[in-house]
Amino acid sequence: MQQSRLGRGAADLATRWRTGSARSQRQVLGVLLLGLLLCFVVALGCPGCLPTGAFFLGPLLGMTLLRFRPLAVLTGATVVAAVVAYVHDGGGRRIGLDDAAVATLAIAIVLWQSSHQRSGLPVGLSEAMLAELRDRLQQQGRVPALLEGWTSQSAMIAAAGTGYAGDFLVADVRDGHVLEMVLVDVCGKGTAVGPQSLQFAGAIGGLIGALPPEELLRAANAFLLRQRHDEAFSTAVHVLVDLDTGCYQVTSAGHPPALRWSADAGEWAVDNARGMALGVIDEPDFDASTGVLAAGDALMFYTDGVIERRRSDIDAGIAWLRDVAGQEIRRRGFDGAARRVLSRVPGVDEDDRAVLILSRAVG
Repeated sequence: MQQSRLGRGAADLATRWRTGSARSQRQVLGVLLLGLLLCFVVALGCPGCLPTGAFFLGPLLGMTLLRFRPLAVLTGATVVAAVVAYVHDGGGRRIGLDDAAVATLAIAIVLWQSSHQRSGLPVGLSEAMLAELRDRLQQQGRVPALLEGWTSQSAMIAAAGTGYAGDFLVADVRDGHVLEMVLVDVCGKGTAVGPQSLQFAGAIGGLIGALPPEELLRAANAFLLRQRHDEAFSTAVHVLVDLDTGCYQVTSAGHPPALRWSADAGEWAVDNARGMALGVIDEPDFDASTGVLAAGDALMFYTDGVIERRRSDIDAGIAWLRDVAGQEIRRRGFDGAARRVLSRVPGVDEDDRAVLILSRAVG
């Protein structure tokens, strides 16, 4: 029973800590000071039993849990406790000048790092907040359940294997049969473009389903222009599909051309939708393409990280993708094809990359 209460108390404290409130910071500080007091009592009661370095585990833990002011309080209390314990031990610990210098430097680094947190939050809480934002972005990109006979799959990998990327997907199904998706590639890659991707994804999420394709892209273009940033531009491709009839419309904003799989021909063809990238000029032009997906047909969308190479042009990259994706479909079908195609992209750490495939099953 006692363990259950302690477990609930720890869980409640963790929940309050995630709010970042001043009260929760005081409570966490209290717990860490209690641990420091325990170390101090042991050091006085059993001289030599506790290494002096054990006192400084508190500030290291506090660096991930506390803001600067409560961390400064904890660090000051730790220094006092360590010095008193050393004096009480009669110098038996034999701490030299080099040890004292290392301890002083460690404390200075802890306090400096905490004071330079731009978010004003401790490291652990900042990371938790970023992870939640990332998870919400990924949740927004999950395609809702489609009508029977339709399958959508996507695979995304960030540059250098980080969890944040400049590629994202926003999807929605209206009236149970109209699928709308927007695949976006924000200028930049990896963690450097993560905040911009999160911001732009929120804007696209508010527009999807509310505006026709071209108007949506124009609104997104205006949003980027308002950012007044030299690199605030993106490419995007918008697809609208009637799942009852298979009719589709693809609208591109500077994005690599979509590919269409023909079950009859057994190969990928290049779609002819073209347009200007977003965030470049006030009035971009968009030339949409339309068609009908029959049983066994599919559409594939991807970002430039999949096809761009340092020593070859985009046309060569598209030809490579058509060949590789065609091999995968002919050999193993559409199931898991997006992931398999990404696994064959050379130079996997060079750029963010994403593949999205929408397929219609054979009737």
